[in-house]
Amino acid sequence: MSDLLTPDTILWSRYRIVDLVGQGGMGAIYKAEDLRLEGRLCAVKEVVPDANAPRDYQAQAQAAFHREASVLARLDHANLPRVSDFFLYNGRDYLVMDYVPGQDLRELIENARHRGDFIRKEPILTWTEQLTDALKYLHQKNPPVLHRDIKPSNIKLTPNGTIKLVDFGLVKLMVPDDNRTITVLQGRATIQYAPLEQIGGDAGHTDVRSDIYSLGATLYHLFTNQPPPDAKSRYIRAKYDPQLSIRQTNPAVSPQTEQAILHAMGLHPEDRPENIQQFRREILDNAPIVVNGQAINGWRFAVWRNRVLLALVTALLTLALILSLTPGLTGNSESYLQPQQTAPLSEAAANE
Repeated sequence: MSDLLTPDTILWSRYRIVDLVGQGGMGAIYKAEDLRLEGRLCAVKEVVPDANAPRDYQAQAQAAFHREASVLARLDHANLPRVSDFFLYNGRDYLVMDYVPGQDLRELIENARHRGDFIRKEPILTWTEQLTDALKYLHQKNPPVLHRDIKPSNIKLTPNGTIKLVDFGLVKLMVPDDNRTITVLQGRATIQYAPLEQIGGDAGHTDVRSDIYSLGATLYHLFTNQPPPDAKSRYIRAKYDPQLSIRQTNPAVSPQTEQAILHAMGLHPEDRPENIQQFRREILDNAPIVVNGQAINGWRFAVWRNRVLLALVTALLTLALILSLTPGLTGNSESYLQPQQTAPLSEAAANE
């Protein structure tokens, strides 16, 4: 992205840019000083408009930004940064929120991988408890607020041990009455953590189960030090390679924890927990894995996950049995050959 803000730039006569925190195709995030509140640092997210979009679309996008950013400013939760301001400046939209110090979880994963070990289960589950609290808060708003970009690099661990879900770049408001979602800030989710219905833009309908998938994929990465295969690749391979294992990489993970995470990572929304509360019970309280109202823990969960492959194997075995029991279709290969016909001999030739 061009035209990055330089240090000491003053925005809105209030925010002095300190340095660049991160950038992408849709904008950048800066660390800034609030000149009206001495000593307060904040994160300023800059959203760059699509220069190729029609003017009407750009105007609608800006109106939506200001309308929905006001909703974000009303969020108040210990595990979410507080949004304190938003404005339009030099043709670009800006969102101001608390600056969150500390390391993101991606850095912790890399540190563990370089040491040749795994992050312990106890802190991961403590972080999971805080993240599910934050998502429960967002999902229970009216209308529900979807994050849609949960991943290790968007989760900060502060020096006092508090987890913060920091980036609102893909937040959406869900309108349950007509099954629509309204984009707040445009961006692209990271494919390894995005559910199948979210890959490829806004064509698929997303709901609270989309966030559950992304949280499950994040936990997969935390427990294995490896990002999960993306949902599209998993879908393509599902007919012959449905296996996705955590304990194969990290045997210290309990079967219950693995099953809860894999349940959250179901390819289709109906294959996941119905809400974040159900997922929280499954992974933190060792509650049964529930699908369509039925508990399927243990071997039942394995059968359910591999039901497509099992159905295919059953069909092939059935076909083989039918072929073996059908007369004329099996046996000696000579049965497939038509006997050679010979012309009848003439009477003279017969007498010879």
